[in-house]
Amino acid sequence: MSDGRVAIVSGGAQGLGRAIADRFQLERARVVVLDCDSAQGEATARELTSQWPHLAPLRFIRTDLRRPNEIQDAIELVRKEFGQVWALVNNAAVEIGRRFRCLALRAGTIVNISSIQAAHAFPESGVYACTKAALVALTRNLALELGPRRTRVNCISPGYIDTRLLEAHLHHSRNPDLLASPTAALHPLGRRGTPSDVAEAVFFAASDVAAFVNGAELVVDGGLTVRAHWPVE
Repeated sequence: MSDGRVAIVSGGAQGLGRAIADRFQLERARVVVLDCDSAQGEATARELTSQWPHLAPLRFIRTDLRRPNEIQDAIELVRKEFGQVWALVNNAAVEIGRRFRCLALRAGTIVNISSIQAAHAFPESGVYACTKAALVALTRNLALELGPRRTRVNCISPGYIDTRLLEAHLHHSRNPDLLASPTAALHPLGRRGTPSDVAEAVFFAASDVAAFVNGAELVVDGGLTVRAHWPVE
């Protein structure tokens, strides 16, 4: 389905990004990971390349997404080495201070990683929630702006996913055990999500199967946010 097409995954060195990169590579895409963590990025490239030796090797480019010049350099390098980009997965946060540029995409797809916190309030999460809500709004606007270029833009909003970010959040909470124990039970499916759960949704949104899906937000939270209230005992 994705043979030879180029997919860029930002923040792809670990966690959700790594699972997304793995999923695209499995579908024979030529995957490029952008991340500021050189050691982890290089390790991910080695491990995923050796895991699928019959597939195209995963390419890692060390990029600090806080620096627009590094983003531009990375995109130019990808353009030079691989040509046209098919899929851009914005898994890491990027601050854009000027008009959006298409980043070598033409007749391609962009997938932004938002969060259920874009629409649901959590204690002490205001700044994070605002950035994720902005990604949802950006997704809708870019879907409109880039549609004439035959480029689709969608976003994925995960819930509780077992990643290092969640582990760090639990560790720094006032009562980690108290916070961790009920999170699985909050989900109608009875468990938290895994990075691969999100990766499957990302690949769906980027794939030709979703050719008429544009400007959409796909919530991947095991049904967590459909609950109206905590059940009364």
